[in-house]
Amino acid sequence: MMKKYSKLQHNHKLVNIVLIFFILVLLSFNTKPDNSFSTKHSQNDKRIQKRIRVAGVKILVSNDLNANVAVIKKAIDFAQQEKADILLTPEGSLSGYTPDFNRIEVKKALKEIVDYASSAKVGLALGTCFYEEDNKCYNQIRFYDKEGSFLGFHSKILRCGNHDDPEEGEINYYASTPLRTFEFEGMIIGGLICNDMWANPACTTLPDTHLSQQLSKKGAMIIFHAVNGGRDDSEWSLVNWNFHESNLRMRAASGNIWVVTADNSYPGHLKSSCPSGVLNPEGNWVCTTKAKGIQYFSYTIILN
Repeated sequence: MMKKYSKLQHNHKLVNIVLIFFILVLLSFNTKPDNSFSTKHSQNDKRIQKRIRVAGVKILVSNDLNANVAVIKKAIDFAQQEKADILLTPEGSLSGYTPDFNRIEVKKALKEIVDYASSAKVGLALGTCFYEEDNKCYNQIRFYDKEGSFLGFHSKILRCGNHDDPEEGEINYYASTPLRTFEFEGMIIGGLICNDMWANPACTTLPDTHLSQQLSKKGAMIIFHAVNGGRDDSEWSLVNWNFHESNLRMRAASGNIWVVTADNSYPGHLKSSCPSGVLNPEGNWVCTTKAKGIQYFSYTIILN
């Protein structure tokens, strides 16, 4: 009888041990730390931290190279003070909006500007006309990183001309290259120049291929748009302003893309040809300048 009881007691202990073992195994699965939230949270934090501070300037663009260098340097100083990553200048802001300039002097001025910006740790989206090694003149935005390394250039594609036969205008003076994107601080960006954005029917003889939409499809998150639009004190300047602003807003929204835009402010007593500032991907202005005179702006873009 005692042996039977002892055997039962032994079996009971074995059952308890087995039960404890299974409980510990189950607990080990259940108490394994769940990193899913922290991982997602960390990923969201990284996504939120992907940001770029942009600066832009509306300057009095002229054919005086020394004057242009001086005002661009002031804009670089502003960008540095604002802790901006990159500065946008208007179309033709260094060389002047002309194919007729001293190539050697513009090359020297370009090096001076790039060196000045790199010493300030400011990247550039620099509007200038420039002769490349193929001996052709291009109306460009030249992109440089904060160390002064050249990232490449966008050349104006929808160059303006009239509807005469043969046509006249800048389409005869500047060459063009295919649309492309650039990488800046780990972000894909693009550039457009003036009529590239809106294809004004009064001066566009080439097809409107919706370049802003193309850049969006190429993965660009921000378009830097350098402008030097015509203006006077007539009613048509207001018509052009409204046309340009509507296109900026609609194309930013349709491409779901940020747009940073800066116009020439010459002559200073007249309203520019379009607003300058920053549009978000919903097509709303988040930063704008006054319509007349030299103006500076800066804004931090957070990319999701």
